[in-house]
Amino acid sequence: MNILEHNRRAWDREVERGNPWTVPVGPEAIQAARRGEWVIVLTPTKPVPHEWLPDLPGKRLLCLASGGGQQGPVLAAAGAQVTVLDNSPKQLESDRMVAEREGLEITTVQGDMADLCMFSDESFDYIVHPVSNTFTPDVRPVWREAFRVLRQGGVMVAGFTNPVLYLFDLPLMERTGEVKVKYTLPYSDVEQFSEEEMRRYVEEGEPFEFSHTLETQIGGQIAAGFAITGFFEDIDPDLDGNPLSKYMSLFIATRAVKPINAAGDKPR
Repeated sequence: MNILEHNRRAWDREVERGNPWTVPVGPEAIQAARRGEWVIVLTPTKPVPHEWLPDLPGKRLLCLASGGGQQGPVLAAAGAQVTVLDNSPKQLESDRMVAEREGLEITTVQGDMADLCMFSDESFDYIVHPVSNTFTPDVRPVWREAFRVLRQGGVMVAGFTNPVLYLFDLPLMERTGEVKVKYTLPYSDVEQFSEEEMRRYVEEGEPFEFSHTLETQIGGQIAAGFAITGFFEDIDPDLDGNPLSKYMSLFIATRAVKPINAAGDKPR
């Protein structure tokens, strides 16, 4: 199965379904960003601190797997030179729609977050990567490619899922509240679904998900050459049916810097 192609179609369908990560920002968010009062999220609820992305005007910024008319238009209104890369054409349509509506300049590129071959080395000052690498089978190439296209001294801010979320039988928890360990980690829909579940996901156009260990999420950034300089956790209010959300944060965000004169891991 071509995971990239399946998830492209699935996220186009998520746009039609109104998934919260596909709903473009309104004019009020753009007006606030133009005043310097910009707000974006990498995880469900907690805004990115302004000190994580200082001095936005004029900065070359890549929104990585970040379509949907949310982060890109806000950061463009704050003065950044924004390129949005996403696998979903409909997500990119939302960015172009907001840009046209608000008179913003945004470049949109359809592509794979793990393959940034269309960009040369050190093309960007900032990378913004909200929770999206849960839809790629291997996160390590994402970090290596991000490191390559980021200038020395540049910053990547990234959000991702705590892998513990994937241990449990979520449908059972949502139906009954019972917490039952069902899967091994790292988790993969493709490897751990039954044939019936796989067939249903294909028929219904649900995106396939993959958990990644903290070793590959955080350690993978360090192995690629980044220095982690910021960290926070976040909840998900939409997981009310999941008892875990009552007891622990299920999302993580990091700020990582590409050191000056850093060689880093070569993309492969």
